[in-house]
Amino acid sequence: MKKLWQMLTKPSSKYSILALVLVGIGITLVGVMTVHKSFEFASQTEFCTSCHTMQQNYEEYKQSIHFKNASGVRAECVDCHQPKDLPGAIERKLGAWKDVYHHFVTGKIDTPEKLEEHRLELAQVVWERMKNQNSKTCKSCHSYDAMDHSKQSAKAAFEMNKAAAEDMNCIECHKGIAHELPNMAGGFQKDYQELQATAKSQGATANKLYSLGEKDLYAVADANSKADGKLLPASEVIVLERKDNMLKVQIDGWLEKSGKGRVMTEYMGKRVFKATIRGEVKATEKVLEEQTDSATNIVWQHVSVQAWITSDDMIDNIQPIWNYAEDMYGATCNACHAAPAPGHFTANGWISSLNAMSAYYRLTKTEERTLLKYLQNHGSDTGGAGAH
Repeated sequence: MKKLWQMLTKPSSKYSILALVLVGIGITLVGVMTVHKSFEFASQTEFCTSCHTMQQNYEEYKQSIHFKNASGVRAECVDCHQPKDLPGAIERKLGAWKDVYHHFVTGKIDTPEKLEEHRLELAQVVWERMKNQNSKTCKSCHSYDAMDHSKQSAKAAFEMNKAAAEDMNCIECHKGIAHELPNMAGGFQKDYQELQATAKSQGATANKLYSLGEKDLYAVADANSKADGKLLPASEVIVLERKDNMLKVQIDGWLEKSGKGRVMTEYMGKRVFKATIRGEVKATEKVLEEQTDSATNIVWQHVSVQAWITSDDMIDNIQPIWNYAEDMYGATCNACHAAPAPGHFTANGWISSLNAMSAYYRLTKTEERTLLKYLQNHGSDTGGAGAH
């Protein structure tokens, strides 16, 4: 201990402790200034866009309101992508090693075509980061407390009041502000293709199956014969018989007794459509039970029919379909604003709610029906569990 104390108090016979302390302070100051200036230099928009892979992003940013606006306040690259606090800034700089790696090694986005191919993936990484940070980069300029809602439009004020009350992430409603919004369909459409590949093996063995899309119903085991109805997406069937690439299935559902009896629903009194039946398929109908809906006094019949379908696009578990539909919901309805949770509306209420949003998304009819089925089966009056 004595030798250690002597070394600390008299570290050198040539230089005094004061001299060594001053040298240490000098080195520290130079180091701090070097780090500060390095951060300052690497935080300039000119530095961020010096790589050719950033040119397309830069041109998109120049067309945005963050680059040029009536107030003349410009948000630079780091204002959105790098937190203001030192730990957050250091974390972001260290995380940028992946960008350097892909720029110099993989060339992942070194052409406009490659950027478009990976745009959704890249955007989702940034959105997730902003979500985890509670959009603190956005809120360093846009404070809920500083907003004057009287100067906003009525609709904006209504939405912003709700957002402020919940301290919502800005990114929940404001995607595509500074850069082009990616093709949101790319992710869930890829999921659907993977489900189709899985279905090829599952449809051949399982006895309980669920439809990925719409399927024609036939009275005989011949896909070239006249269809006598249609099985709708995400609908359960029981396999009774297999013949080549055809399946004889049993479909259970509810029919309104006083109606024409052509549209089967998942639940009594709820317009969660399962299948349409007619002709010889309807002729196989068996009534299992009869109930009166207490809310409407309408009599419903729980029925069972038999039909033939092709074996393609049938899987043995409903959950992957709900996962796919959930991704679709996030990519469409959540792309521009914070959409309500599935349990926000009743099964019947989701029909008009989704229809009101149809002008803002682009889905095929089958995709739309699958999305509606997911929302209805997770509605406030269906248990929210997606069960049939």
